[in-house]
Amino acid sequence: MKTTRRVAALISGLIAACMLTLVGATPASAATWTLMHHPGHEQRVCLWPNTSWHGTYLHAPFQGVWTTDIDLSMRNLPPGSYSNGGLMQGPGSSVDGTSAVAAVHVEIVGAPAGEYIAEIWADDGTETQSIPVIITFSENC
Repeated sequence: MKTTRRVAALISGLIAACMLTLVGATPASAATWTLMHHPGHEQRVCLWPNTSWHGTYLHAPFQGVWTTDIDLSMRNLPPGSYSNGGLMQGPGSSVDGTSAVAAVHVEIVGAPAGEYIAEIWADDGTETQSIPVIITFSENC
């Protein structure tokens, strides 16, 4: 009987210690990531007018810490163009001035001469960020 009480007391003590540890634990810090954009150094694609660019990828550079997958896609593409997106797999991090780079699929359909400001966007389910991509159709590429 004494052994049973000692075991029960020991287990109760362990449970209490674990509960105190959990109650006193601080929550994990939130993910802090940035889809990198350097003004004046946007990604650029230059194509001859009415020329298509099939099955290619653009860069999506990240800095910081992310705890979940980050879905990537593109918007504001020239008419008929589309993106199958991409993924920055989480958890991950890039610190000390370096960046991690994901790839975003894009199919660009030919268009008349002109400039389009498309965007790569990144979404982790909580936050969405975007960076510009300049797509130019010109004979002076």
